[in-house]
Amino acid sequence: MNKFFVDRGGTFTDIVAVIVDTEIINNLSNKKEQFLIVALPKNKWIIVYKLLSENPERYEDAVIQGIRDILCLTDNEAIPTETIEVVKMGTTVATNALLERKGDRTVLLITKGFKDALRIGYQNRPNIFARQIILPSMLYESVIEIDERYDSNGNELIPVNVNKVREDLQEVYNQGIRSCAIVFMHSYRYPDHENKVAEIAKNIGFIQMSISHQVSPLMKLISRGDTTVVDAYLSPILRRYVNQVSSQLPNTKLMFMKSDGGLIDAHKFQGKDSILSGPAGGIVGAVQTSLRAGFKEIITFDMGGTSTDVAHFKGEYERQLDNEIAGARMRVPVLSIHTVAAGGGSILCFDGASFKVGPESAGANPGPACYRRGGPLTVTDANVMLGKIRPEYFPYIFGKEGNLPLDKEIVNHKFIKVSQEIDKTTKQKNCPEKIAAGFIKIAVESMANAIKKISLQRGYDVTHYALCTFGGAGGQVACLIADTLGIKTVFLHPYAGGLSAYGMGLADIRVIKESVMEKILNQEVMAELKQVIKQLKNEAKKELDEQESMKGEKIVSKVSLKYQGTDSNLLVDFAEDVTVMQKSFEEEHQLRYGFIQPQKILIIESISVEIIQIMDSPDEPLLTRIRPLDELPKPIEIVQVFTNNKWQYTPIFNREDLEPQDSIQGPAIIVEKISTIMVEPHWNAKLTQYNHLILSKDTHAV
Repeated sequence: MNKFFVDRGGTFTDIVAVIVDTEIINNLSNKKEQFLIVALPKNKWIIVYKLLSENPERYEDAVIQGIRDILCLTDNEAIPTETIEVVKMGTTVATNALLERKGDRTVLLITKGFKDALRIGYQNRPNIFARQIILPSMLYESVIEIDERYDSNGNELIPVNVNKVREDLQEVYNQGIRSCAIVFMHSYRYPDHENKVAEIAKNIGFIQMSISHQVSPLMKLISRGDTTVVDAYLSPILRRYVNQVSSQLPNTKLMFMKSDGGLIDAHKFQGKDSILSGPAGGIVGAVQTSLRAGFKEIITFDMGGTSTDVAHFKGEYERQLDNEIAGARMRVPVLSIHTVAAGGGSILCFDGASFKVGPESAGANPGPACYRRGGPLTVTDANVMLGKIRPEYFPYIFGKEGNLPLDKEIVNHKFIKVSQEIDKTTKQKNCPEKIAAGFIKIAVESMANAIKKISLQRGYDVTHYALCTFGGAGGQVACLIADTLGIKTVFLHPYAGGLSAYGMGLADIRVIKESVMEKILNQEVMAELKQVIKQLKNEAKKELDEQESMKGEKIVSKVSLKYQGTDSNLLVDFAEDVTVMQKSFEEEHQLRYGFIQPQKILIIESISVEIIQIMDSPDEPLLTRIRPLDELPKPIEIVQVFTNNKWQYTPIFNREDLEPQDSIQGPAIIVEKISTIMVEPHWNAKLTQYNHLILSKDTHAV
């Protein structure tokens, strides 16, 4: 049966399908300019397809339309769901709702006396010299204070007044609020009061009850409360989106990517797990394909239309617990991803004194100027101006009918206009291509700085790493980014333009359970630690579908340690020998902070258990060389590209024409169905038998 892996991004929706039906392949073969078709063993094919996330003139939902296009269905034909085994998705629906503050109306129920606790927060001042402090807007609409209390030892000081709670909840229910976040003091250990109030809310008719001891069962009222409010605010939006997709794909297994890099059944998908759903697929895809290619130390670089996501990998996925996204604080494990507002759609402008790139994006509608929708100049347009993006080799998906190429003329016209504006303002003459190159340089520096934050600033030397580049715009600047950072190897997978979608198909089902401990680390506490780990394993297994496991199961237990009197936690692997955990903590502390304090006592703050069900994933295609070794690939044509501050003759190669062991010297352009790769001067591109493209820096180049 057929499988679909989908990443719905801000600008493009990418779909990777594993197809077993030869009739579909025959039909798609007539549309090769739109679809990348790759043969796999055992009569299977990979289809990679890209379409605009928003195109209201042509379709309502990009995901459903993409599936219909791959299955070659007409507008009147229903989707034959009996031929679809599974659809695995990453989505930005919740992220966009959070950014735009368009979640569901929510009421916060909190212990009496703490009404303003979440608004006050931790009193952080991001800009210490700002005279006017602008607090982020709260996601909840109203607050109900519940007169209840447990002490820290579990003694009930004030019982819940059931009648008063019912009366208060009924009042907000009558106002049209249907979502509630329940956050009580010490409930991470003593949850009875929360459960009692949740039952009252359910009986009244609330459709979403987010309960803090279930959402984030950890210490700290503020972060636990914030996380619960985010979950209550976003979960109804997600549920409606899941129902919308499910209605178009009845009786089809639907799975979503969580922010921690694991898959989950669509009906268990919660708001708190959805914020980095799309980017997480990219990290999984980049890491798994890089490991298959033999790289173990990886910087992932995902450049899309709206933003660029970067991450660090050295043996295991890095996660962070405390996060702030779009002004909302959360305490849930998410993949450690650093995002910078610089992508292919980042708007370029001259403010009268300097060039600026972003943070505003042209999005999918209107998109860059070359998209034929009247959009502004963007990073993509700059690469068109430099000749690095060739309209004739880019998908013909533009214009009212969705069948026209990129518009190069409007790009030339707009850059000439910027050149005239600069000349008029500064009395300095610059040709349009030098202006475009200047904008690209600014964008590259911004993205390189993002990589420095997750690597150099944490003690990692990236010069020995491979830069795994993906996203629709990644290949255009990969060499420039690597040059800026001193990285000598760039890895490009054949599906790099849609690797976030492919990552959905490479991901495993993951469940993470956590528990607070707050005990001194010594041999005496080990029996209790093992008991908690056993309990967390049982809780995690209850959420797994045993029928899903295809290639086995893996269990990872982690302990969060900190020095007594500090608040800087570090995760280490659980070991039965205390000294092993102490040593692991000190090594990580030395790497992260540059010092250790061996005289201080170590505290176990929390324990986490992750159960991984290893899923069946698509194979990599194997290529065989047909041409003699001494016969070089022939370019489609030779064009002029502006690079290294001058126009240079540059051959264009079609990636589909390359064979294993082919080697190409830069400058060169390698075009694919879904992306363009610019091999800069002093770089070499080599193809492997797995169709992996490895770019290497010529170390002898001056």
